[in-house]
Amino acid sequence: MKTILTLLISISATVCVAQIGGTTSFALLDLTFNARSAGLGGNFISAKDKDINLGVANPSLLNASMNNQISVNQAFQAGRVNYGMVAFGRSLKNNRFISGHIRYVNYGKMQGREVNGVATTTFNPFEYIAGVGFGQQLNPRISVGGNLNIIGSHLETYNSYGASVDLAGTYTNADSNLLVTAMVKNAGVQFNAYVDTRNPLPINFQLALSYKVKHAPFRFSILAHHLNKWDLTYNDPSLVATTDPLTGDLVEPKRAGFGEKLAQHLAFHLEVLASKSFHLRAGFDYHARQTLKLDNRPGAAGLSFGTGLYFKRFSFDYGFTIFSRAGFNHLITLSTNISKMRS
Repeated sequence: MKTILTLLISISATVCVAQIGGTTSFALLDLTFNARSAGLGGNFISAKDKDINLGVANPSLLNASMNNQISVNQAFQAGRVNYGMVAFGRSLKNNRFISGHIRYVNYGKMQGREVNGVATTTFNPFEYIAGVGFGQQLNPRISVGGNLNIIGSHLETYNSYGASVDLAGTYTNADSNLLVTAMVKNAGVQFNAYVDTRNPLPINFQLALSYKVKHAPFRFSILAHHLNKWDLTYNDPSLVATTDPLTGDLVEPKRAGFGEKLAQHLAFHLEVLASKSFHLRAGFDYHARQTLKLDNRPGAAGLSFGTGLYFKRFSFDYGFTIFSRAGFNHLITLSTNISKMRS
């Protein structure tokens, strides 16, 4: 059964885009759960509008326009693996706001087998996050927020539970259409491990900046992620020093320099706000490209695209993420305001 557990954890890691290191628990914390972010490279936390999904991703973005907003998100992966999120926002008094959400990953039905290949029982592994968020507008330009998340993972007969917090602060200058935000994600603990050893959570310190061009329908954003870990590059352990046949000098394997290490922290986003009812999106995550591309056929790995359609009573968002030539992901979002539904 330990073989089955190893397989399930491997599947969980591959679902997560550009998982760092592979030594942390609860990889679903790094998943992108809404279509808008998926179309913008997967880590979009730097726009303050009525999108409750961004209020979940970055609680310092919670604001009054998210009052009574509800959103349903669904992603579709290969092999009948799917994941999604339901989110809701509410305004309180004194410029305070709350949110609630449930995120889940369903790995589909699997066949259990013994080491010798003999079939046992079927099982349905799944994981989930139940979270609440709080945000407050301190003054016209500065807001803060935090999430508290309870995490559960059930992989055959193996179970694990944990908790995490997200803490964020945002500076908004409406006069210059500038927004700057900083966030610590996934700081927490695994209460109990699947077997013996507890692992750390995938903590992620992020900084992001966005700028909406005046008198033009473009919003540009840049995100610096995993700032708590400088070197995100992968060093192949099979590469060893060789001897130059002409000079006899020892030639060390080529390693990433400063520029490569810096670039792997950056993701870029573009939103085209064509009209109030139609948006186009594109994103590029350099680390995702370097991690997921096929060496001989890199293709469009790391790129993502999306669109948003906004109607009177509801909105529809679609995101398309390219992992590599071997796979990609579709994610859709339906959102509405309960108050408008009643009117």
